Amino acid sequence: MSAQLELRCRCGAVRGTVSNAAPQSANRVVCYCDDCQAFMHQLGRADLLDAHGGTDIVQVAPSSLSFVQGQDKIAGVRLTPKGLFRWHTTCCNTPIGNTLTPQVPFVGIAVQAFDGGAPRADAAFGKPVGAILGKYAVGEAPKGSTGLNLGLIARAVGKVLGWRLRGKTWPHPFFTRETGEPIYPLTVLSQQQRDALRPLCGPHPAASAAGRT
Repeated sequence: MSAQLELRCRCGAVRGTVSNAAPQSANRVVCYCDDCQAFMHQLGRADLLDAHGGTDIVQVAPSSLSFVQGQDKIAGVRLTPKGLFRWHTTCCNTPIGNTLTPQVPFVGIAVQAFDGGAPRADAAFGKPVGAILGKYAVGEAPKGSTGLNLGLIARAVGKVLGWRLRGKTWPHPFFTRETGEPIYPLTVLSQQQRDALRPLCGPHPAASAAGRT
């Protein structure tokens, strides 16, 4: 049974909804990649990473996500000129979605952005179906997170292709349909800024405990 799930930033200024929230309408994985870790550190929100540096992400169709409040407090960052668009709030630095261009239609939402957090995500989407890029994990890589997981890859590709074929790219919460350009202000990190984040991330972060919270 599908439902509507609310998003809420930490301070409550930005709110949104995901429609048709159900296990069959989403893909939920834990990502340990260096970029996801770096993004959280860039926001000053390393508290949202798990003990191994993982980000619990629910991937949904773009058209299922809409913002109903606080759109003037949304901005994006790219860690590199060709990296993912990583969207967040400017009021309290809550991550609210990772995307590629509209040609690859998905939005990856950190579970902490859902009102009610992981428990609500569990109820709506089920538990994570797997983990990826464990070679970047902090400390020992969680079981099943390393190597090539063909099942997870096939599931993710199938979801994205299905959303595109069924017209679920539009309306897109982060890009305009007319031009395909971002709706919200976007910053691209310099090479120096990106490199400064690397020591904070796995597998052997050099950051102090204070610097990672």
